[in-house]
Amino acid sequence: MSSIELFAGAGGLAMGMVQAGFQHSAVVEWNGDACQTIRENQSHYVEPGDEFLLFEGDARAFDFAPFAGEVEVISGGPPCQPFSLGGKHGGNMDERDMFPTAVQAVRETKPRAFIFENVKGLLRQSFASYFEYIYLQLSYPDISRKPGEQWNEHLARLEGLHTSGKVKPTYHVVFRLLNAADYGVPQKRERVFLVGFRADLGIQWSFPEPTHSEDSLLISKWVTGAYWDSHGISKRSRPKPPEKLAKRISQLAATIETQPSLLPWATVRDAIAGLPDPEKPSRLSIPNHTFNPGARSYPGHTGSPLDEPAKTLKAGNHGVPGGENMLVRTDGTVRYFTVREAARIQTFPDDYVFHGSWSDTMKQLGNAVPVRLAQVVASSVATALAQ
Repeated sequence: MSSIELFAGAGGLAMGMVQAGFQHSAVVEWNGDACQTIRENQSHYVEPGDEFLLFEGDARAFDFAPFAGEVEVISGGPPCQPFSLGGKHGGNMDERDMFPTAVQAVRETKPRAFIFENVKGLLRQSFASYFEYIYLQLSYPDISRKPGEQWNEHLARLEGLHTSGKVKPTYHVVFRLLNAADYGVPQKRERVFLVGFRADLGIQWSFPEPTHSEDSLLISKWVTGAYWDSHGISKRSRPKPPEKLAKRISQLAATIETQPSLLPWATVRDAIAGLPDPEKPSRLSIPNHTFNPGARSYPGHTGSPLDEPAKTLKAGNHGVPGGENMLVRTDGTVRYFTVREAARIQTFPDDYVFHGSWSDTMKQLGNAVPVRLAQVVASSVATALAQ
């Protein structure tokens, strides 16, 4: 099934789409380092000898016309800075808002479905009206903005048409806030997914249910001890359960037989298992696994404990340098994640090599969709389209 990947970044969503069985007709990304990363990992996207179109440039300049009626799915993560909790919160007033381009791509190519991802901040109350605007534009992409019409005027027109029932939506759109940790990603990363199917297809679809849970991790660590056993940590060396979780752990132990059969959340220790300590000499040569000095903890940026899912990896000045992209060792000291460790936390394979400096590469990773989460959502969409 063919697809177009917009705002590809380092390729997390794009790779998840490939793993779900989609073949990219085009990949669009403006950042030079991210494009070089994709080029150097082309074997993850296409078979040797197959055509691969990587458009390095502004998505607003990409010509969608040749792909009209030829694309099964359009996917992408429109730049999130306008809505990020760590950004300036400009929303629709921010020139980096690329949702209009996402809507344009849907309007001009008419795919059978689309998958768009964005930050949790998109659901903030202050952006409620604009989120509704995005939702209605994706539902009625052919009802475009008139010359000189303000976005809120266009919104009012879409609301009127939607409530009148006189115009049927072109796409049936659903959205949900997903936590990547609930799907096996070793990171607490909440992101909004908007998924739409062309209405004429009559497809009935819902988001995949979680496969992992925090309760299962707590049971594995503090009730059965299976977590520590799997990492070869003796009972003598295991930490004590946090006092604040004592009541919850006791309740889980008492109801263990009736707990849902979900897998434990994956942790940082799970993610980086097998990688040598980057601060010590090693005979192993692992791409992107180089120690970066200078990490420090400060209020609001305290790093990720080894035996929990990582905190959300961040891009930009709020995470690089001196921010959340750090490991908290068992003795309480901190160090930066290496690029390879961060890539594992984002569930990229070890042979996926990143291009650019540490800070540039961490920015790519901080903006990426975890590959495993992308694959779960995309596989569900692929299954629905194949029926």
